[in-house]
Amino acid sequence: MVALNPNEFPASRSTKRILVLAYSQTGQLAEVTRRIVEPLQQDSSISVHIETLRPVTPYPFPWGFFSFLDAFPEAAHMVPCELQPLTLKGDEDFDLVILPYQVWFLAPSLPVTGFLKHPLAKKLLAGKPVVTVIACRNMWMLAQEKMKSLLQDCGARLLDNVALVDPSPTMASLWTTPFWLLSGKKDFLKFLPPAGVDAESIQRARRFGMALRDALHNDAERGTAPLLAGLKAADSNPQLLFSERAATRSFFVWGKLLRAAGKPGQMRRYPFLILYVIFLITLISTVVPVSLLVQSMLRPFMRQRFAALKQQFDQPSGSGAERMHQYEH
Repeated sequence: MVALNPNEFPASRSTKRILVLAYSQTGQLAEVTRRIVEPLQQDSSISVHIETLRPVTPYPFPWGFFSFLDAFPEAAHMVPCELQPLTLKGDEDFDLVILPYQVWFLAPSLPVTGFLKHPLAKKLLAGKPVVTVIACRNMWMLAQEKMKSLLQDCGARLLDNVALVDPSPTMASLWTTPFWLLSGKKDFLKFLPPAGVDAESIQRARRFGMALRDALHNDAERGTAPLLAGLKAADSNPQLLFSERAATRSFFVWGKLLRAAGKPGQMRRYPFLILYVIFLITLISTVVPVSLLVQSMLRPFMRQRFAALKQQFDQPSGSGAERMHQYEH
């Protein structure tokens, strides 16, 4: 993807100007973003600027074991990382902002948080319509709630949310995702499904770009209605909400302890990180399966509650599929 110089936008008032804020550690989100942005880049009436977020201290991929764990206290507490200077100055005017992000420890990734807490973010996003795009394991609902808060602080308007998830069973992805992040191999565990969002879902993400293109032609981004309704953009699973809440509390409490023990990268954190790994493995091996079993038993009695939660977390784009036939060809 080639970024355009924001100072070289065509002079025509009819040209739509799109800002894409890009950060992808594994490359998966970059591929999702590419599929969505392609139809916009191919339209002569739309000008796309891709701003790649670059941490001053890069996050490795594959992760090292301790560097992976060492990122979670700041991620859980949404402490922004320092970014290299942006190419944007803050006075650029965009018609739409596309904000893809990864979920790190049930919160937006640190580079994205770093941007949203950057002094330029309010200048660029105030009053602007934003489309968030998530590619993650399967837990994203509370991360999106945190994203909504960050966008609100910037004065932005969230129009749509796209969430693409790993289709593997929950217990399988609990193991395959960390092994992928630590090894760089999606199929590191041969006896389990490969980690990550499946190739077909990534390929079909192009429909969102095509729908955004058509919406921009009709000036629909100036309104308040979602642009991606009817395209099965966000199909939440409220049955995972209990696990998300429990894990979020765990990350927050342990993150507070680790931040008190030392700064990122300091050896004094390591003993506490080892303790946390033991705690986490115990949790995944015992509490999580029991929790899932209890929830499955209670499911018939909680249908109305789950339905209400699903409607809440599917918003604003929703999980309906009534417009899929228009863009899947």
